[in-house]
Amino acid sequence: MTDLSGVPVRTVATARPVLRERGQREVFCGLTSIVWLHRKMQDAFFLVVGSRTCAHLLQSAAGVMIFAEPRFGTAILTDRDLAGLADANDELDRICLALLARRPDITTLFLVGSCPSEVIKLDLAKAAERLNARLLPRVRVLNYSGSGIETTFTQGEDGALKALVPLLPATDAQQLMVIGALADVVEDQLRRVFDALGIGSVAFLPARRAADLPAVGPRTAVLAAQPFNGDTIRALAARGAHVLPAPYPFGAEGTTAWLAAAAAEFKVDARTFLRVTQPLADRAQRALARYRPQLADKRVFFLPDSQLEIPLARFVHRELGMRLTEVGTPYLDRQMLAGELPLLPDDVQLSEGQHLDRQLDRVRAERPDLTVCGLGLANPLEAEGLATKWSIELLFTPIHGYEQAGDLAEVFARPLHRRAVLSAPRVATASAPEVACS
Repeated sequence: MTDLSGVPVRTVATARPVLRERGQREVFCGLTSIVWLHRKMQDAFFLVVGSRTCAHLLQSAAGVMIFAEPRFGTAILTDRDLAGLADANDELDRICLALLARRPDITTLFLVGSCPSEVIKLDLAKAAERLNARLLPRVRVLNYSGSGIETTFTQGEDGALKALVPLLPATDAQQLMVIGALADVVEDQLRRVFDALGIGSVAFLPARRAADLPAVGPRTAVLAAQPFNGDTIRALAARGAHVLPAPYPFGAEGTTAWLAAAAAEFKVDARTFLRVTQPLADRAQRALARYRPQLADKRVFFLPDSQLEIPLARFVHRELGMRLTEVGTPYLDRQMLAGELPLLPDDVQLSEGQHLDRQLDRVRAERPDLTVCGLGLANPLEAEGLATKWSIELLFTPIHGYEQAGDLAEVFARPLHRRAVLSAPRVATASAPEVACS
């Protein structure tokens, strides 16, 4: 059995006050998650049923993908569709069939609801049933909501993964299932660590091919890699799987605790666990040591945006020595954060939800050294002399695991370094003598 002494795996959160904000919001919608999901599931296509604004959002967010044909698009609802003057269902069927004829490599088609499609009550579940009757088994059609009416942008991933859960085959075999989209390089690194620990039966959801569905059953242990997949986790639990509470694999400490939860479940002995993890943790600590002098005692304020805020706050506080002024998150899912909440300092202010004016007032009053916030808030705060970090960058950057610990620290150090360079006094240099040319 793994000796967990010294590993932070407390899972019972002490009661702490939470400031619940209910007001105006500034967040991306769930469609944004398509930008990383379509890169992960290489045989899937995400078809947004929405407006031209939805299309512009995806084109802007995924502009870097211009040199390859993407695996997402938008079936645009026109004024006639919105007014109920056209049969949107017939047109949607036609678009889907034309798309699949053009892209025979697609084996899974996600119909993604948007604010406009939900307002007009377009039933995408019925559309999926209709299309599956024509397309199965060659193509499977699923649906989920990416609407931003009541969600934040990371919940799009949760919706997509939850839609896959009913399709997972059943199994009685013992296995570990890691939940949450990870960069392929991170997935490969973690798989090598699990193999070294002797945990050979490991599945990842989502898989690199949407058609490669892992099995699930009563001996499936679920380990969450992202804190925003609560609905997916609960759907897996309803299929018999059990969840391993643990901090998330951010930094050396967090990754060790995350791996320790799996090691305890699979009865990895303490000697093996230390032999495998200690060299990796030591290397991660050396990478972090480079950034601690820049970040120690710096005050950081997390505005609610991605649902990564609490695990990242734990990381920057415990592993980099930063001081937390306030940690806001769009939704505080205590089940998903059971391994994180007890590791935060007792005096930190937690907030759930968003009331933009009040939260910005607190930022201005605190004047933190760094504010982690949504993309739309960064420039106004920078104009007021505050250093910021876009929270969405942490979704596009590989940050999980030992090998990425230094990269994650650099994400927080970079804005402070940039501000220091820009504010440094310029040193006048003597002009070189002019040379006359004939």
